[in-house]
Amino acid sequence: MAELNSPLTLGALELKNRVIMAPLTRSRATDDRVPTPMMAEYYAQRASAGLIISEATVISEEANGYRNTPGLFTDAQVEGWQQVTQAVHDKGGLIVAQLWHVGRVSDPELLNGETPVSASSVQQAGHVSLLRPKRPYVLPRPLEISEIHAITEQYKQAAIRAKTAGFDGVELHAANGYLIDQFLQTKTNQREDEYGGPVENRARFLLEVMDALIEVWGADRVGVHLAPRGDEHDMGDNDPRETFGYVMEQLGKRQIAFFFTREYLAEDSISEYMKQRSNGVPYIANMRLSREDAIELLASGKADAVSFGKAYIANPDLYERLLEDAPLNELKLENMIGSQAAEGYIDYPTLAEAEALTTAE
Repeated sequence: MAELNSPLTLGALELKNRVIMAPLTRSRATDDRVPTPMMAEYYAQRASAGLIISEATVISEEANGYRNTPGLFTDAQVEGWQQVTQAVHDKGGLIVAQLWHVGRVSDPELLNGETPVSASSVQQAGHVSLLRPKRPYVLPRPLEISEIHAITEQYKQAAIRAKTAGFDGVELHAANGYLIDQFLQTKTNQREDEYGGPVENRARFLLEVMDALIEVWGADRVGVHLAPRGDEHDMGDNDPRETFGYVMEQLGKRQIAFFFTREYLAEDSISEYMKQRSNGVPYIANMRLSREDAIELLASGKADAVSFGKAYIANPDLYERLLEDAPLNELKLENMIGSQAAEGYIDYPTLAEAEALTTAE
């Protein structure tokens, strides 16, 4: 029976435990999207996780939808990430790079005046995150087939740079309504060419990018991030079981290292079904998990690992706290994103530090 502290093999990755740090956008990179020494300290503080999945990292300047998110498309960015991966490795941790293109979840202000791209010209509801004055998302431009191929190559080049930067593998961000997801789900994909229509076509872009990443890293160091509920950025699919079941069937044939789903536990959850369709690909559960949820998922074999996001922001030693059933630090929302401050980033105390502070008082 697997427990929080049970070791786990994910492809070529040998994890010391089954508690995963989920990818978390914090917007602490430079204006040129270069990781900083403060980011290296942040990740190193959390290296007791079985695996760290990096914050979403853009594959090109055109892929971005937020200021100060890191990239993997320049030499300076690679050098910045080298500091991060070295700091994590020095603490005995593992870290993979999450590769990202936001597609329509952007704005011309962030793209030198250019129109955001997507699978089809389907405008997203809501307002652009963090930009002021507040404005609605614009109508995106559908990508031409040659552009799809060019973006696939950008993913490949980012994967090559991730290897130079010292990462232990890569994860494709195919979730949360970003570009790959926009091709995958029916609400945003209204194409009539080989990238639209039946699920085999809608999944084509995702699978072509995964094959490019596998070419660089080998399947045993490549994972994927999926969001079958379509509950972020105005997404939706006519038949999620068919869509995501097909994707997992195809990724199972490739025997990738892991798949990660952002899906809260409920009667209509399909992550367990996706696991059944995956030909044994290890599954990392995520979203609103309590300690009890995590323990039950592992004990029952419904998930192979469990991941936490906001809890890892506030608790650098979350793994140890979960083992001990210790109280957790309270999350400070004001500096969570869109700030360059160390406060609310690297100043959360470990349990030992908090106890020492209490004793000193």
